[in-house]
Amino acid sequence: MDPCPFVRIAIGNLALKFPDKTQLSSVHYYCKFKLKGFPSQFSDVSSLSPENDAVESRIHACFALKKSELEKLAEKSSKLYCLKMEIRRRRERGSGVCRFVNGGKLLGCVVVQLDLKSVLENLGNTNTNRSCVIQNGWVSVGGSDVKLNLNVRAEHDPRFVFRFDGEPECSPQVFQVNGNVKQPVFTCKFGLRNPGDRILRSRSGLSEPSTSASCFTPVKSDDDRPVRERKGWSITIHDLSGSPVAAASMVTPFVPSPGTNRVSKSNPGAWLILRPGNATWKPWGRLEAWRDGDHLGYRFDLIPDGSIDSVPLASSNISAKTGGKLNIDVTTGPTPMTSPNSSFDLGSGSGSASGSGYGSDLGSASGSGSWAHLLYRGFVMSSTVEGDGKCSKPEVEVGVQHVACTEDAAAFVALAAAVDLSMDACRSFSQKLRKELRQSEPE
Repeated sequence: MDPCPFVRIAIGNLALKFPDKTQLSSVHYYCKFKLKGFPSQFSDVSSLSPENDAVESRIHACFALKKSELEKLAEKSSKLYCLKMEIRRRRERGSGVCRFVNGGKLLGCVVVQLDLKSVLENLGNTNTNRSCVIQNGWVSVGGSDVKLNLNVRAEHDPRFVFRFDGEPECSPQVFQVNGNVKQPVFTCKFGLRNPGDRILRSRSGLSEPSTSASCFTPVKSDDDRPVRERKGWSITIHDLSGSPVAAASMVTPFVPSPGTNRVSKSNPGAWLILRPGNATWKPWGRLEAWRDGDHLGYRFDLIPDGSIDSVPLASSNISAKTGGKLNIDVTTGPTPMTSPNSSFDLGSGSGSASGSGYGSDLGSASGSGSWAHLLYRGFVMSSTVEGDGKCSKPEVEVGVQHVACTEDAAAFVALAAAVDLSMDACRSFSQKLRKELRQSEPE
């Protein structure tokens, strides 16, 4: 099945220029990006002296729409779609670290009109790599003498979309979807057990992964172990032949902080996302999760093959009441996501280890340890998560350049399942979990 056509609107090359050098001080600025139907995004903005035009080339924010949604918007809207950018002062909090604060003093606004019909016409066929420049250069900030440099462009961003046919703890099927067409590609098996009670065998007979991972998490003695904990959860992703191709395994139990019923950021639970290799399971990523007020906090690190160092890719939160999305959107620096292993081609856009395009570049690499050579900048993945008490059937979007084989796609599916299960694992310990999840939870 071919990937779904998406269009990404990317905003980059931001820089402020003041008419007077005296305005260049220790004051820092950030930009809030607002586009109807999307959560606001934030990014820092550098300041340049009047005679300096050296703008750093990088992407500051991205918004992505399915091409079909973009076409509907273009047909229905008689007005131009608008991207609004608010430039605000950035306050300092704690240890002199600058953070984005919604409500900082407003310097001014810039509005970019998006002619969607023109964008679609300029992009042309979905199989091309063409991009469409919407705006580029210096513009006035709120009609003042302050100038903002920006580059706004639209480009094709095809993605594979996977949808769980049920909640992860119910061991559902996973479908690849494209519009109204869907086909099964994976099955999930949820498990509850004590850590470390499985022994891995040959590649053809791999068992579900062990949750024993002393090199990634400290071992707690029986005396230190809390009475209440949620532990031993795992989910294994199988291909249609029944072979395990990825897994998510809880390696650090989810326990309440002393005197509370909540999992705190100071002592989060953790999962390892695993891939099979050399007759055993190898760690691909690590997900930590905790409860931060009314939100599920998370951090995801990639673990390159053969390395003891992890690469942080995402750290944010999701509303525990309304749900939201896990987003991994790396706009600067390396994105080491893919390996050259290949067992089947998900579509013409992905290629394979011996195929053409991005996949063939991977074929010349020596294993997934060559991650440092993969310098893709931009979208990686997203996964939906429902709020507390709601039926959750995660939908996962993955950029085609990160999927060269079955195991690549399955790793993202396993990560999506782990995030969804973390919403339950971080629920208050005063609340009873559904029966599928509480078998190993003390009464």
